[in-house]
Order: sequence, then structure tokens, then C-alpha cells
Amino acid sequence: MQRLYDFLRRHPTWVDGFWAVILLGLAVVAVVNDAGGPSSGNRAAGVVCALLLSVVVALRRRVPERMLLLTVVTGVAQLIFDAETGPADFAMLVIVYTCAANGARWSSRLALGAGLCAAPIAQIRWPEEHASGPGQIAVAVFTMVPFALAWVLGDSLRTRRAYLAELEERAARLEKEREAQSKVAVAAERARIARELHDVVAHNVSVMVVQADGAAYVLDAAPDQAKKALETISGTGRQALAEMRRLLGVLRTGEREQGEEYVPQPDVEQIEDLVAQVRTAGLPVDFKVEGTPRPLPSGVELTAYRIVQEALTNTRKHGGPNAGASVRLVYFDDGLGLLVEDDGKGAPHELYEDGGADGRGHGLIGMRERVGMVGGTLDAGPRPGGGFRISVLLPLKPAH
Repeated sequence: MQRLYDFLRRHPTWVDGFWAVILLGLAVVAVVNDAGGPSSGNRAAGVVCALLLSVVVALRRRVPERMLLLTVVTGVAQLIFDAETGPADFAMLVIVYTCAANGARWSSRLALGAGLCAAPIAQIRWPEEHASGPGQIAVAVFTMVPFALAWVLGDSLRTRRAYLAELEERAARLEKEREAQSKVAVAAERARIARELHDVVAHNVSVMVVQADGAAYVLDAAPDQAKKALETISGTGRQALAEMRRLLGVLRTGEREQGEEYVPQPDVEQIEDLVAQVRTAGLPVDFKVEGTPRPLPSGVELTAYRIVQEALTNTRKHGGPNAGASVRLVYFDDGLGLLVEDDGKGAPHELYEDGGADGRGHGLIGMRERVGMVGGTLDAGPRPGGGFRISVLLPLKPAH
């Protein structure tokens, strides 16, 4: 059945041709069987008109405007040659519907006008024998209704198609805009990360320079201090090298804005100050640190701070007036875990994807970019009992 349905949809003219043949057969049978009615000349005119109206049904989808004109001409010929109405005149309803649904606007208006005029004109040309004057009028009005309904149905189908086409076009345009905004968001966030990592690497290089100067100064007088300085230089250099490798994977799309100055980047220790600042703003936050705190790579500390900052800002903006949050920092042997949860009403997941809560980052897009830069993993989504949950694991050793 599905194959048959698909075949019929691919060959609409064949379907119309089949119905045209059926309509022609019914019309010819009706004319031939009406032996006591019209004369032979009128019968011949009736057969010709039935043939023309069958052609109208067969070609209505290919050339609806021309078929409408052929229908009007055929209707006038029926009036002139006294070919009474029969089954073939059903084609007039079909062409009215077709022009209203698929034809040009002028053909739709012409079809409506011709259809409404056809019924009363036919009633005047072939009046009911046993009907009074009001009865004749009632019959004329009653026969006008199918033409009006056919036109309304076709015009409604045209309007629905136009509405669906507009929705599809709008959806396609919004999808393209969404993709473009996502690309811009990723590019802007990478540029920001590149600037911040540049600051981290510059700090490490500065430490190396200071330690190298100190080692050269005490090399002869205090070899042990010089050895410790060299070990510090070695460790800092490896860390800076790891940061540089990650930095090479980031495309910086813009130069530093004029007047923008380098500032020390925040670290894990400043998360407590951030929590205190958020509490002052009116958001209750429960902050706990588990495990043994220890020095972390600068990139990991910066990422942890930015993730907590973004998550708490999202809670403050979208959690509602009575929302609360909790922040957990867990020091593992080989990584740093972050868990930020809130019990607010939350915001749609797309909001976190499309737009950042602080106007600078871009929601989960920025978080994923940051976490990916240090080789970590991020899991975010609504909590079962309400609110939002962000879980992050940042490795302490750089990914190779």
C-alpha cells in the first residue's frame, strides 16, 4: 500500500486522468440513457462538453489557469447549445478548488466568481418544472454552496502551504543563525582563553628568569641554593611548555584591545573570595574543600575558578529568588574535582548552550572549551529534584 501511495504521489496526472475517464464514462452514459429528453443535436453537444470537462479534470494540475478558461468556455457552450447539466459538470467544482489551491491569484478570483454565477445561470436556463419562484431561488442558492465550499477549501490549503513553507524557511534561517552564533561563541571564547593562557605562560617565564638570575648570583657561594633554583626552573619550564602546547591549539581571533592591561589571573584559593562575593550579592552558597590542598598548574587553577564563577552566575541569574547553591572542591591524587549544584528553578538547557550568563563567556560552550583545554571532562544537566548540576574533573598532569 505504501508503494502504491508513493507511486500515486509521484504521478498525479495519471491519477487525474483516471478520474477523468471515469467522469467521461458517467457523463456519456447519462446522456445516452436520457432518451426522452434532449434532441440528438443537444446530445452531441452534451457529449462534446463532457469530453472537454474531462480534459479539464485530467490537466487541472498541469495548467490550472488554462483549464479554468476552458471550463468557462465549455459552460457558455452548454448554455448556447442547450446541453443540460450532468455528471461532467462536477469538473467545475474540481477546477474551482484547484485554482483556489494552486492557481494564480487572478484565476482563484475568477473561479470563485464563475462558480457562484454558474448555479443561478443554470437555474434560469433550465428551471425546475414544478418549483415556484421562491423555490427556484432556493434551489439556485443551494447549488451555489458547493462552489463556495470548494473555493474555501482550496484557499485554506493554499494558506496552510504558505504557512508551512514560511515555518520551514524560518526554521532553516534560525538553524543557520544558531550555527553561526555558536561558531562566533567558540571563536570568541578561544580568543579569551588564548589571552589568559598567554598570561599564565608569561608568569612562568618570569619565574624562570628570576630563578635563573638568583642561581647565577649564588652559584659559587651557595651551590645548594643554586641547585634548588635550577630545579624550580626545570619544573616551571615543563609547566610552561605544557601550557604552550595547549596554546598552539587555540586560534586567537582578535588582538588585545587598546588600553587592556595584563592582570594576575585568579586561582583556586580565590574561589573562597568569589563565594563570599556571591553571598554578599544575596545567593546562599555552601562551600567545602575535600582532600589536601596543594599547588596546581596555573591553567587548571584558572579553569577551576572560571567554571565556578560561570556556574554561580548562572544560578544567580536563572535560579530564582529562593535558590541556593553548593560548591565542592575535591583534591584527588591525580586530579581536581568540581561539583556545583543549585536547587533553583533553573533555565532551559539551550540558554546555557547559546549564551553566557556573565556576558563574556558563553555558557556550557565556554565551559567545555576551558575544560577541554586542560584535558578534563565536564558533565552538566538538570538535577532530578530540580535545579542544575555541573560536575568537572580536571587532571593535574597535562594531557599529551
